[in-house]
Parts: sequence; C-alpha cells; structure tokens
Amino acid sequence: MEGIANEIMALGDQLVERAMLETGLPQARIEGERGRTINQLRLFADVVRAGRWLDARLDSALPERTPPRSDLRMRYIPLGPVGVFGASNFPLAFSVAGGDTASAFAAGCPVVVKAHSAHPGTSELVGRAIQAAVKQANLPEGVFSLLYGSGQQIGVGLVQHPLIKAIGFTGSRQGGEALMKVAAARPEPIPVYAEMSSINPVFLMPSALENRAESLATGFVASLTMGAGQFCTNPGLVIGLESEGLNVFLNQTVASLEQINAQTMLTPGIFKAYSQGISHLQQHPQVQQVAIGLDSKGENQCVAGFYETTAVAFLQDKSLTEEVFGASSLLIRCQTMDEYLAVAKALEGQLTATVQLDSADYDQAVPLLSVLERKAGRVLCNGYPTGVEVCHAMVHGGPFPSTSDSRTTSVGSAAIQRFLRPVCYQDWPAELLPSVLQDANPFGLMRLIDGKVS
Repeated sequence: MEGIANEIMALGDQLVERAMLETGLPQARIEGERGRTINQLRLFADVVRAGRWLDARLDSALPERTPPRSDLRMRYIPLGPVGVFGASNFPLAFSVAGGDTASAFAAGCPVVVKAHSAHPGTSELVGRAIQAAVKQANLPEGVFSLLYGSGQQIGVGLVQHPLIKAIGFTGSRQGGEALMKVAAARPEPIPVYAEMSSINPVFLMPSALENRAESLATGFVASLTMGAGQFCTNPGLVIGLESEGLNVFLNQTVASLEQINAQTMLTPGIFKAYSQGISHLQQHPQVQQVAIGLDSKGENQCVAGFYETTAVAFLQDKSLTEEVFGASSLLIRCQTMDEYLAVAKALEGQLTATVQLDSADYDQAVPLLSVLERKAGRVLCNGYPTGVEVCHAMVHGGPFPSTSDSRTTSVGSAAIQRFLRPVCYQDWPAELLPSVLQDANPFGLMRLIDGKVS
C-alpha cells in the first residue's frame, strides 16, 4: 500500500492533468483528492502493522471443568477476492486506488476493479501504478486487476464470478440495488457494501437561528454548492421551525445562492438525473422555488436551486425524501416541535445528519439526537456534512438506502472489517497455529487472553 502511494505520487502532473481533462474538476480539487487517496493508503498500512484488525482472542483449555472446555483461539482472515466499482464523482479517492481498494488490500484480499467510464485514462494511470507496486513487492500479478466495459455486462459478470467474495460499490441507489440482487441470487451469495442514496438533513434549532441565521446560511450555501453538489454528503434537506430567524436564514440563502455561477457536472448522465430531480421539485404543487443560481450556456451546467415546502406536505409525499444529486436543497418549514420531530422520524437512512444548535437548544436537541443516531452513520453538531475525514473514528455509512449495510463504514480504518471473517481454531498443536495465535506471540500484538487484554 505504501508502494502504491509512492507510485501514484510519481505520476506527478500527468495524473492531475488527465483527471482534470476527463472530469472538468479544477486542479486544486484533483490535487486534494490525490492527497486523500495517498493518505488513506498509508493509514491502512499503519493499521496492518498495528495488527489490531486481527482481533486475536485466546481462551485457555479448562480440562477440569464439567463439561471440559477446549483450547479455543480466534483471528480474522480475508474473505477472498473483492470486486470494486469505481465511482463517477471521485476519480481518485473512491475509484481504482480508493477506499474500497485500500481497505480490501489491508484485509489481505486481491482486488478486481471495474473502472468507471467517466474517467478511463485516470483509471489506467492509477491501475498501472498499482501494478508497478505489486511487482516491486514481489506479489503475484493477480493481486490486482482492472476491467473496462459496460456496467451491465462487465459489472454483473464481476459480481457473478464464483471467485469473488465481496463487492464494494459507490453510486446510485438503482445501481446498488441491482448489484445486491445479483449477489443474493448467486449459488453462494456474497455481501455487497454499497453506498447509494442520502439527502443529509440539516436541522436548524430555534436558538441557533435566532442568534446566527446569516452565518448559518452562508455556511450552508458553501456546502451545498461545493463541487456542483456532487458529493454524497451534500445537504439536500434543511428543517427549521417557523420564526423570524428562519426568514433571515432564507433571505440570506437566497441572496448568496443567486450569485453562484453554474458549474459543470461530471457526466451527461449525472446532469440528466439532476435536471429531472429539480424538474420534479419545480412542478410539485406543494413546493415553491425560492432561489436559483446563475445560468450558463455551456453543456451539463448545474444551476443551484433552493426550494421550500411545509412539514405537512413533506410528510404526505415520500417522493420529497428522494435524493437530487447536485446543488439542490429543500427547506421544510415546521410549525411546531412535534412536526420537527415527525420530519426527523420520517426520514430514510442517511450518511449524515446535522444539528445547528446553541446552548439554549440543548433540552430540545436530546429527543432529536435520539432519533438521528438511529437514522444516520455520522451525526454532526454545528458543522456541515461535506468533507469526510480519513481517520480511525470516521463512519461513512448508515441505514438503508444510504448504504446496503449499516454495520459498516467505507471510510476510516474500520472499513477493513467489511472484508474479513472470523475463524476459530480448536485444540490445534502450537506448531500449526497461525503466528498471531501462538503463545509466544512473535509479533508482540495486543490480544485478548482469557478475557483480559494482554
């Protein structure tokens, strides 16, 4: 993994220029994403060295007990070859050498990546960097493979291949659910770790609105329009109680959003889906458009939009809970705190949920938090959801449909757990035990022995 990081950096400007050409993303964004890709590879290298992911556990034999207990030892092993689908919106960090690939490698799994058609050249450059690192490490060539082709033919074939033991996917809900069905229909069903759909609600508490509505609006617009809204953590829903503070927030949002230039979206397909999503909002009888960004005559231009509706209308129409992937958000006006909590309870699973609050809001925030922690994988306080730190404590996952398995994360060191399974060794001779389970503990790893950390 460290070799891959070095090889990617050695590509230099060639990689950055190619990614910019294929995605339309600015240089700073690509360079930042390259740094993130490098950092997560090195993070997982550190995780492997620490060895805690093995979760070694030893329970001593108790021959004198009735009934006797055998000598039992457990560790985690890799699932086997993993299929990874590159994402359209992150040509580096969620693609060929992205988080799914890095965590699968860390678990000890060979990886087969299906390159995304939106950035084939970028994918090839990174793929060859991985290939070079594999060779330098004297590993078998089959540790890594890169495939090209149509999503349906190649993608379905990858999921159906009998040697593939798990899938990592970042993309649309439709695509993720299709892969889940294929994986479940195999003679040997396999897990699909799919990150799919999330609207990432932002709850504006009364005191926070009263004291800092304008700054809340400024931060919200910056998060909403970042990268043309093409982030899986984009704040697509805002919930607030009817108040003068909410009106100030709305007015400032309108003033800021109307100055935002249109931005080029990553692919014609993403632009088409965005256009359909905002068209649904614009034509909905219970939804009003309150702000629109600056238009452009170029192709695939995302014009930012802000819309509003009532809590009653939102609760009556499930279609308003659907993600619009791009710089669009819907404000839900609530008349009472009961409506406010009802909106929270009606939400589907989310990657993130954000609460903007001041100390005077703490009492009302308690019941809200108890709802949101069951709805989202990451609950933010006084921030905005765009930006996912690569570290040990991060959770980038959540209840369906944000992901296919709420028990996992696709970002952070815990992502390695997706591609491992436990094996127990009962009464095996010491000479045949894996080194991590031998009494001598040759690598000096932390282990749980008879219930105590040692």
